[in-house]
Amino acid sequence: MCHRIASVTLPRSSAGVLLAILCAAGAGAPALGQPAGGTTVLRATRILDGRGGVLEDRDLVARDGRIAEIVPRGAGVGDRIYDLTALTVLPGYIDTHVHIGNHFDDDGRVHRPENDPGVAHMTLHGTENAYRTLMNGITTAQSLGSPRDAELMAWIDRGEVPGPRLLSSLGAVRGDTGTPDEIRAYVRGRAAAGADVIKVFASTSIRFGGVTNLSAAQLEAACGEARAQGLRSVVHLHRSDALRLTAAAGCAQVEHGWMLEPGDVDVFVESGMYLGNQIDLLFRNYAERGDRYAGVGGYTMEGFANLQAARPGALAFFRQAAATPGVRIVYSTDANAGSHGANTDELVAYVEQGGQDPMDAVVSATSLAAESLGLEDRIGTIAAGFEADVIALDGDPLADPAALGRVVFVMRAGRVYRNDPPRASDR
Repeated sequence: MCHRIASVTLPRSSAGVLLAILCAAGAGAPALGQPAGGTTVLRATRILDGRGGVLEDRDLVARDGRIAEIVPRGAGVGDRIYDLTALTVLPGYIDTHVHIGNHFDDDGRVHRPENDPGVAHMTLHGTENAYRTLMNGITTAQSLGSPRDAELMAWIDRGEVPGPRLLSSLGAVRGDTGTPDEIRAYVRGRAAAGADVIKVFASTSIRFGGVTNLSAAQLEAACGEARAQGLRSVVHLHRSDALRLTAAAGCAQVEHGWMLEPGDVDVFVESGMYLGNQIDLLFRNYAERGDRYAGVGGYTMEGFANLQAARPGALAFFRQAAATPGVRIVYSTDANAGSHGANTDELVAYVEQGGQDPMDAVVSATSLAAESLGLEDRIGTIAAGFEADVIALDGDPLADPAALGRVVFVMRAGRVYRNDPPRASDR
């Protein structure tokens, strides 16, 4: 039986997570007992607006899924009032690179296609991952690579299950997608299927050396046709030659780049491409759970050794990029099986390991990430008229970067999904 609750403690087991999801989103059981409709007031002492500004002593008034107005603290009137005055309030995080359906099967090993009973299996596991991700403060996520995201996207859009606003590439352009004409046809097919973005593999996985394997003509076909269809393009690459081909093709965003050279940072400044670079969560996930992946598909322990060897280069380039004006770093975790729901660890690492300014990290995960998705007029900012995607942190992330991961309140589209008491002992 599901009871109305005042806070969410995330269960460890898959069964527990699915029960919590049903309690949060089942028919007639609104999340946290919040009635549908009406007006919600978030009372705050300190608000980071997502654009680098700080608001003090304000009430956020949410109505019909949007921020209706921002008024002096105590002046907000609504059906529900949440006192967040002991917390730091900011826009919901936006993770620009996840693999929302990837998971471990009941035997503890990463999912194998030969054991796949169908799209329902992937959708159920994707629902679990989406719930964990939302509870971690990610209110929008971009899933890159799988055509099977479509069903989960539809369920979340309809409000049937709780999860972040989900965008997907519904597949990916690879070296074997074909000739430039065949790539253009593939991109048109993804657009017709409802893709929000085109994922492009311009190189092999770092586990296989990160070798560039698309030609200039193929990249121009992929990114050019994406633009023609009104879509963005996100390119997986690792080496300098692929970076320059990608910039010349007018692609929108680069993922990884773990073998780039110091001078390559200028390519980002000159081209305006967004950079999604991972320095912590992905590496730790594979280091801790490699044996659960090894032997499936292209996963091998030798490949994981190659990946770990690239970690210092990934961190060095991130540090350089974070210190270079004009480089647009966006929050990107590449969350995979084993790391969904731990997304904020990467944001903390951006500051603690990568040396990024804490406010820049907040912006990278909010308004700048929204801009990279073409949604800068809807999400990523605390302002009247924007979607009411709001989270609150236990602590001040500008003084204590670890607070970036201490998410205790989550509102998505005006509906509250998490409302934990501050963990004063952890401050």
